This record gives sequence, C-alpha cells and structure tokens, in this order.
Amino acid sequence: MTSWKTACPNADLPIIRHSQHQWDEPLCRLVRDNLIETSTSTTERARLLAAASWESGSWLQALPSKNLGTLLSTNTLRFSLCLRLGVACVAPHQCQCGTSVSRFGLHGLSCSRSVGRLSRHASLNDILRRALVTAGAPAVLEPPGLARDDGKRPDGMTLVPWKMGRPLVWDATCVDTLAASHLPGTSNRAGAAANSAEHLKRRKYAAIDSSFMFEPFGVETLGPWGSGAHSIFKELAKRLVDATGDKKAGTYLAQRIGIAVQRGNAASLLGTLPQGTDLEPIFYL
Repeated sequence: MTSWKTACPNADLPIIRHSQHQWDEPLCRLVRDNLIETSTSTTERARLLAAASWESGSWLQALPSKNLGTLLSTNTLRFSLCLRLGVACVAPHQCQCGTSVSRFGLHGLSCSRSVGRLSRHASLNDILRRALVTAGAPAVLEPPGLARDDGKRPDGMTLVPWKMGRPLVWDATCVDTLAASHLPGTSNRAGAAANSAEHLKRRKYAAIDSSFMFEPFGVETLGPWGSGAHSIFKELAKRLVDATGDKKAGTYLAQRIGIAVQRGNAASLLGTLPQGTDLEPIFYL
C-alpha cells in the first residue's frame, strides 16, 4: 500500500480493496498522462489522445466470430494495431494519386481516392439502421423528401417518432484524426475532428423542417466520436437494452461501429498500393 501511494500520491485508496481494477486504473492513468505530456509531435499526441478515449478501443473487446460478422481478417487486424500503436506498417511507396506514402501509411486515411471511405460509410449507416430496427424504431436509408439545396439527402431517418414526437434524421461521417487540417484540434482534445465534422453537418442540414430531429453521427479514423454520435449512441444503447434484455447490447453496438471503422481504415491503406504491384514488397505482412 505504501508503494502504491508513493506511485499515486494524488489518488485516493480504492473503496473496494479486492478490486484489481481500482488499484490498477490510477497507475494506468499516470502512464497515459506521462506519454501524452512527453509526446514529441502533434501526430503522436493526437494518436495517444484518440487511443485514450473509451470508444476507440471498443473493437478490441469484440468476440472474433465469423457468424457474428465481428472477425477481422489478419491483415486488417495488423493494420489496425499499427495505426493504434503508431508503428510502421508499410514500406515507403507512391500512392495511386501521386503522393508519397511514408512507412506509417497515414496518407491512405485522408487520400482523395481512399477506397475505404464508401464502404465504411455504408457500414456505419447499416449498423445504425439495424440497431434502430432492433430497438423498435424502424428506419430507412436516404429518405426521400429531405434533400438539401444541392440535392443531397441525409443518410437515414426513423419512420416513427424518436424524441419529443419527432423522427430522428441522421447523417454519418468519418474523418481522419491525423489529417494535417485536423491535427491542431485533435492534438489538444480527442474527438475534435469528429465534432468539427458534425458542426458542418448541422449547418448543411439547417433547413430541415423543425418537425424532424437532425443529429449528425461523426466518428474518426482512430476511433473517437463526436458529441452527436455520443448522443445517438446513449439513447440507442438504452433502448436496445430495454428491447433485448441484454445489458451488454450497447457495448456490442459500440464494438460493431469500431470494427466498421477499422475495416475502412485497412481498405484505405491497401488502396494506396499501385495497381499490378505485389503486396509483399510494400506491406509488412
């Protein structure tokens, strides 16, 4: 106990003395804070802040099952861990767009030709729609009659009232945590890029009729969510627990969202590979 108090001078002794988690958490928090404070670049700091958010690690807790659709391929798992740990995952090469890709492969996450963007976006919306249906709120994707001035429609809408007698209208987006334009924010606060993307979504859909409740669902490539995503998840998780009777229903939803993001990231990294080139010389497989 004396040794623990020396290591954690500002922490209170655990209330439940036999709980290993309560003894271990303050020590882990000290290690995390020390890593963030001693980070040598904005990229490293942004990665550490993102990894410290609970939602960014939800996919690591998922049961790897083919039947449940939660099994990551070997390469997807390797790329996901490399991005999370900040280690090299590729040999330097040139992307199909002409940009040089470093050994960390980060360019693929924000490349204008990112092949993982569309599949990730579709997966996020499908996960939300299925979860809403399970929670007793039937929903449709790309609902007609709610187009913006430019003709684009939101990603989905519930067919029954969600809150205060209004249907939920949502629009999902996934932005790159480590993009140069987002680093000033993400290196100071986890989820800053997602919150910024959600703010833009609210402005774009400001003209939606007040009889609908619009909420953006913003996530980042390294895992953190925006405030809108947290708002939808909190309510949806509660309704899933009530509908299924499973207290972990919300946890399973967070895991599926995290897995969808990781699969999109892996596809984006693979998408930088020049056509007709073998994988072995480029990726550390």
